[in-house]
Amino acid sequence: MPLWLLPALFLLAQALPFHGAAAQTANWPERPIRLVIPFGPGGLSDGIARAAGEWLSRRLGTPVVADNRPGGNGAIGLEAVARAPADGYTLIAASASHFVVLPLMQKLTVDPHKDFAPIAVTAGSALVLVTQPSLGFRTLKDFVDYVAARPGQLDYASGGTGGLSHLGMALLLHRTGLSMQHIPYRSGPQAIQDVLAGRVPAYLGNLTEAMPLAQNNGVSLLAVTGTARSVMMPDIPTVAEQGYPGFELGTWNGLAAPAGTPEPIIARIAAELRLACGDEAFRNTILRIGAEPVCGTPAEMRAAIDRQTPAMREAVRLSGATVE
Repeated sequence: MPLWLLPALFLLAQALPFHGAAAQTANWPERPIRLVIPFGPGGLSDGIARAAGEWLSRRLGTPVVADNRPGGNGAIGLEAVARAPADGYTLIAASASHFVVLPLMQKLTVDPHKDFAPIAVTAGSALVLVTQPSLGFRTLKDFVDYVAARPGQLDYASGGTGGLSHLGMALLLHRTGLSMQHIPYRSGPQAIQDVLAGRVPAYLGNLTEAMPLAQNNGVSLLAVTGTARSVMMPDIPTVAEQGYPGFELGTWNGLAAPAGTPEPIIARIAAELRLACGDEAFRNTILRIGAEPVCGTPAEMRAAIDRQTPAMREAVRLSGATVE
């Protein structure tokens, strides 16, 4: 072989993998996509993930197969996706619980900040302060005044130690200068049932858990923790509106992929998800599940993670929750 051919052959060999990868990206998707859901079937987050998967399946023309991987507080699902090929055929149903809170609560073999590529937040929901109607509270100020007069004497319920209802209440108590005792339950529905029964005076939980009981006057809803009022119950003012500006707490759900997934694939999925908010059926599905549709960008999802992490780190410290 003439020596003058060697540089040309070297350049050709360098280019072939690139063109192969480009062709693979251009033809994506060519087979079903696996959507790992780090929750058990049923519930708010599972419903949101499946709605997003069904939307993508229709838009992309290929099955998006839900794969529930609960366990390890979500760590098992995170690890499965982080170790999967970064080819666009494995996605994870991401949430604030897993991408923000979980790394602060236990040691993981993966880093949600580094090992995943954010795609989009698909839905969000604020929490709501739930109290017993017999206490007669009409506003957040009523609650604050009542608890302030009884420092450390009253309890509040949560859906479990280290969960968002626990951490969120720790932040709220700190911001309002109150002291209450934490009573953890196995789930949010169990916690709110004890508020309904009059055993515990307060609980910070999901609107979906509280709305049916509030409509029957079983509980009182005093404040939502989002930046704006919920479209599901617009008569309930925010914490910020009621004298605590800047208070923001909520949960979100979205999709992410293994780090290194080609940018054109990330952009394609994000673009398809943004279209979902303009679809009435999709919006109604998310609202019916108990969240509000959010059709964002990869950059906005990354910003949500970065913005929420310092607040949750502070909440973990204030709550006294054990960090492994």
